Amino acid sequence: MSDTADEERQRIREQKKRELQERLENGESLDAPDADEGGDAPDEPIAITGQGHLDEVVDEHDVVLVDCYADWCGPCQMLEPTIEALAAETDAAVATVDVDRHQRIAQQLGARGVPTLVLYADGQPVERTVGVQDRATLEGLIEQHA
Repeated sequence: MSDTADEERQRIREQKKRELQERLENGESLDAPDADEGGDAPDEPIAITGQGHLDEVVDEHDVVLVDCYADWCGPCQMLEPTIEALAAETDAAVATVDVDRHQRIAQQLGARGVPTLVLYADGQPVERTVGVQDRATLEGLIEQHA
């Protein structure tokens, strides 16, 4: 499990390195990635700090994947590299909700088990999955609603 996570992180680092090199070669700024392209999703998961923050993230982005997780949850830990990769490599914004810190938000999202993933498109929840999902499945859901 740890080797897989390390390999995934290394792959993401290499991807980022290539993207930065490409931007340098094109004379673009490294400080403001894709500043000319409005509405781009962040390259890292957004840690939700409250209901207002979640509402803001969902309103700001066309497609948002919300990961309801717990630090003590083994399947959540297995899913973490996939969540990081989806944030880095898809057009969806990826948000994380710690169900222990934000129980009310988790309830409102319908998270009865962890991990629960809720996909928003145009401000509305369109998909909900419970348990570890493979990357291809999640990418397919994101693409379907992008």
